[in-house]
Amino acid sequence: MMVDGYVQNYRLGDAMELFEKMPVRDTVAWNAMIKGCLHCGDLVTAKKLFDEMPGRNVISWTTMVNGYLQFGKVEVAERLFSEMPMRDVAAWNSMINGYLKMGRVEEAMNLFSKMPCPNVISWTAMISGLDYNGRTDEALVLFKKMVGSGVEPSSNTFSCVLTACTNVMALPLGVQTHGQIVKLGFSFDEFVCATLLTFYATCKEMADACKVFNEKLHRNVVIWTALLTGYGLNERHESALMVFGDMIRMGVLPNQSSFTSALNSCSGLEALDRGKEFHCIAVKLGLEADSFVGNSLTVMYSVCGNINDAVAAFRNIDVKNVVSWNSIIVGCAQHGQALWALILFGQMIRAEVDPDEITFTGLLSACSHSGMLQKGRCFFEYISRYKSSAMKLQHYVCMVDVLGRCGKLDEAEELIENMQVKPNSTVWLALLGACRMHSNLEVAERAAKSILDLEPHCSAAYVLLSNLYASAGKWSDVSRMRVRMKWGGVVKQPGRSWVTLRGVRHDFVSGDRSHPLSNKIYQKLEWLGGKLKEFGYVPDESFALHDVEDEQKQEMLSSHSERLAIAFALVTTAEGSAITVMKNLRVCGDCHRAIKLIAKVVRREIIVRDSTRFHHFRDGNCSCGDYW
Repeated sequence: MMVDGYVQNYRLGDAMELFEKMPVRDTVAWNAMIKGCLHCGDLVTAKKLFDEMPGRNVISWTTMVNGYLQFGKVEVAERLFSEMPMRDVAAWNSMINGYLKMGRVEEAMNLFSKMPCPNVISWTAMISGLDYNGRTDEALVLFKKMVGSGVEPSSNTFSCVLTACTNVMALPLGVQTHGQIVKLGFSFDEFVCATLLTFYATCKEMADACKVFNEKLHRNVVIWTALLTGYGLNERHESALMVFGDMIRMGVLPNQSSFTSALNSCSGLEALDRGKEFHCIAVKLGLEADSFVGNSLTVMYSVCGNINDAVAAFRNIDVKNVVSWNSIIVGCAQHGQALWALILFGQMIRAEVDPDEITFTGLLSACSHSGMLQKGRCFFEYISRYKSSAMKLQHYVCMVDVLGRCGKLDEAEELIENMQVKPNSTVWLALLGACRMHSNLEVAERAAKSILDLEPHCSAAYVLLSNLYASAGKWSDVSRMRVRMKWGGVVKQPGRSWVTLRGVRHDFVSGDRSHPLSNKIYQKLEWLGGKLKEFGYVPDESFALHDVEDEQKQEMLSSHSERLAIAFALVTTAEGSAITVMKNLRVCGDCHRAIKLIAKVVRREIIVRDSTRFHHFRDGNCSCGDYW
């Protein structure tokens, strides 16, 4: 029908003109025109046509009920539903669906209980709606009741039930449902198969997910993506990337979700080279500007240390949503590009995208890493006054960090004492870290006590306070802390640094000589040591946190894990190329000073990501401006 063709392409005027010219307008034509008006968002014209329609049938009434529900006019839909001269199952289902979409669960349940003969669509709508509205346990009980009443589930029912099982990690019930799926012959239904994969992956049963996948040779991108995403959920990123490669070799074209999962796994592995390969594939498929793919590219480049390419990926996104803006603002904050973050925030506001709690966390973090005290205060006050519903614990953590890094330790402690929510150990740790920066033992001891009262086995509190004592030369207090840790069974997290080279991760710990290239690594360190002395470098022994001789302290500093990782990269990568090193703890002050000079000596950019931020070392300088 031409009327249908016009409205499907949103040419409502042309459809109406054709409808008016029709010599005979039967019920089908009237219904098509009313439905078309609703499809094009014109409720007023749809109602006018409905009122003028000579022989309305149950489809006409149901279409208008759906229309009112579509526009959120529930009360009008209710009235129209009650006035219907006759109601079929579709009419009842429409009203139930409308209630559930509006979150009016009780009305939906009441109507469902009154329904003369609910069919499988009715039961499925209720199961899906209860799960959608956070009442998953009731949804699963209803499914059992449905099976008990003799209604045979459809493939859609099974998908909804498996989704509900996934949401509450109901593994036994999901396995039972899988048995019913096999019994009723739905195991090869593509959407059921994809939902099964997601269910087993979420429940950490990847072996069962793989069995489901391997039961049949699949060409459906949804099923491949479900397996790919499942591996990512279980931190098996290498396997995820293998699936992505197999998918392409099998001729299955990835969609936006496939790229999102694959790029997330690249981020998890810090595999920049693989991420660039996938970026090229996305460009070839015309998906680079898609918001899901673009957001994932932005995060991947940022996490892997390449903020310039992250900004470029963000700029290429056609329709930027709040996730897009948050990804780049948080990325800029992590890389110490506070000015970029603030400029982007201004652009976000001008684009009329409402900031959320993640946006403000990124902005406060940017202020913290760049010493923007007044800006940080302004943002925090704005959240407190105008966005109080968005105020979260992480905003307090960020603000304490802003104040603490700027030396306002008393103000930071006062903020914690006056928090609207109960402070946790993370808030106090932010203060304790600032005390380490500013060598304030008095506040540090109070902060450490508060942390250990909340979390007695918090190794970070012991280590930070112990390091403060060591810096002050209070070795008896250092010993006391170590004894407390030993008796309390508290284990210090060892410092590690790593470099990913051609897809292989190379890990280092301080003083490590186990790497196959150790001889070359230490030769390079010795050569660098000589060059650093020529530049006037003298090791800062206050960062050697052990009570040993000066010569031993200097040797310990020179073989910190980040320096070993840098030396390894220098002997295994091309001259002039950038080096990226990841570290699980904060880079020490002496290493920071040494790496600035190393970057100048070797004429390379050295990127180091520590536990708080990225440092970009170039020609004797660091992007953090020595403020981190």
